[in-house]
Amino acid sequence: MHKITMLGAGLIGSFYTMTLHGHRGKDHVQVVCARNLNSARQFAEKFEIPKYTTDMDEAINDPETDVVVVGIPNYLHKEAVLKAIQAKKAVLCTKPLGRTAAEAKEMLEAAEKAGVFCGYLEDLVYTPKTLKSLESVKAGALGKILWVRSRETHPGPHSDWFWDKAQSGGGAIVDMGCHCIEIARNFIGKDICPVEVMCWGATQVHPIEAEDSAIGLVRYENGAIGQFEVSWTFRGGMDLRDEVSGTEGTIWLNHWLRTGIEMFTSVGQGGYVAEKMEGDTGWLYPVGDEVGSLGYVDMMSDMLDSLDAGKKPMETFYDGYIVNSIIDSAYRSIQSKKWEPVNLEIWRGRQGVEDVAKTVMYDEGHSLVKEEKMPNGKTKLILKNIKTGQIEQKILD
Repeated sequence: MHKITMLGAGLIGSFYTMTLHGHRGKDHVQVVCARNLNSARQFAEKFEIPKYTTDMDEAINDPETDVVVVGIPNYLHKEAVLKAIQAKKAVLCTKPLGRTAAEAKEMLEAAEKAGVFCGYLEDLVYTPKTLKSLESVKAGALGKILWVRSRETHPGPHSDWFWDKAQSGGGAIVDMGCHCIEIARNFIGKDICPVEVMCWGATQVHPIEAEDSAIGLVRYENGAIGQFEVSWTFRGGMDLRDEVSGTEGTIWLNHWLRTGIEMFTSVGQGGYVAEKMEGDTGWLYPVGDEVGSLGYVDMMSDMLDSLDAGKKPMETFYDGYIVNSIIDSAYRSIQSKKWEPVNLEIWRGRQGVEDVAKTVMYDEGHSLVKEEKMPNGKTKLILKNIKTGQIEQKILD
């Protein structure tokens, strides 16, 4: 059993606490810390938490807790994580790990130097659909992964600090692009090095300094591409979709807008429907198990089971550092309007990998471009003449 210090009493803190109290069954939040005392008190009453405070040091150093969960604004992540490390407590930090790669690197190195367990709370790589898809990919069902497209869009975040670039570190990219980037890394292979990024980002709707919309391409060393599409301008709820394409297959994932429950109401249901849902009248799509569908259950189980077993979880501070490094490159690309290299001071994956593109020989003089079955049952081969470079076709009975 773990007794936990929860830093943050907002939406994410609520999701984390619901998960911790409702699924492993043996863990409990012992103390909650929030910026506002009334918010902390209400949160503690709602989730039956014995202690509440506005003092981060008091919460982290509570003698009864052994795990600190960081679910507070981005600009406070480094301070909270370093204090938890100093207190020699296991620390789990919500995404993004830092506002920049430099912040993430400092947290990573501090945790590893102190020998403290650390986990990166990237829930969307833990959704049941994603975990099942990853099993198929790792089993070779899609062959070599060529392209992963990940999309997260909604009408914008709930809290004021998200909209302040100094506090958040950026806009939609740092808020949601971190999800998309890590999803693509998992499918492509986290041991494959991200090489460079091309990104467009702009403020299309909201009067803020940071971008409210962005599209980016991340090229990996083996030639695979990760694509992220993020926006705070999408109307109608939250759209979470992933597409994975390989040499031997394809996976399409739709995580949210169509949840399996469809309900129409002209008067409203009188309360919360689902995350980022814009209203409670008309056609609604409630969620049966919100924390399960969004990956929180499997994520927290992995974190605490790994802590108990003395092993690393699926998502670590190192992963958070890599994601922040890619995001830094995306922001540089927006300014330069060019491909920007991913600068990794720490890389622990493979060095020099085989490119995705591979020549398959048909005979001594030809490489195979494509093989397809025709309506008449015959097989058509598209071939390339090795000497001349000419493309030819051949029909087989």
